[in-house]
Amino acid sequence: MHMCNKGFIFDLDGVIVDTAKFHYLAWKDLANDLKIPFTEAQNEELKGVSRIESLKKILEWGDLSISESDFHSIMDGKNKKYLSYIATMGEEEILPDVKKTLDFLAAKKQKIALGSASKNARSILEKVSLIDYFQVIVDGNNVTKAKPNPEVFLKAAEEVEASSKDCIVFEDSIAGIQAANTAGMISIGIGDEKILHEADYVFKNFTQISNEFLIELMNK
Repeated sequence: MHMCNKGFIFDLDGVIVDTAKFHYLAWKDLANDLKIPFTEAQNEELKGVSRIESLKKILEWGDLSISESDFHSIMDGKNKKYLSYIATMGEEEILPDVKKTLDFLAAKKQKIALGSASKNARSILEKVSLIDYFQVIVDGNNVTKAKPNPEVFLKAAEEVEASSKDCIVFEDSIAGIQAANTAGMISIGIGDEKILHEADYVFKNFTQISNEFLIELMNK
């Protein structure tokens, strides 16, 4: 039986590594500096929201208005804090069984790509020693349209030379699942089934994904 050329496309944040906590810590530091209380529940509302919109929300919560130039320097400060947190990352930051999944796909000579909005994707993959698994990296430096626009996944498919219907996307956000579905790809949600119910399949994490299931995807 001939296996056609599949492309396995991974989102980064929340799928391969959990950088969300570093965003949370950086926003929390910033809110503390502004004397605005900031909770994990509020942080949930910032998931998948741009840096500009996130800061606007925090200022609203604190009932604070600031000048344009302060706004930009605060945004810049948030990014520097975030980068200082991710600079400390190592292989222990890889989420459970991600490496096992990548090893299996690599052993089966599957095409592996990254499709992430993060501009720091390459440096994060280098820090956690996973960069060599990825033939293709499409990140915030190559795309202009944010998910749920499918641009990032369509670019990744093109670069691994697989048609959309032969691509499998691993995502932890609703916007990412919608982007994969719009692109006509198989969408696999990593996280909470109640939130990610639009995905073709949902797993709590990669420990629930068997090699048999991966083979099934390769033969679809």
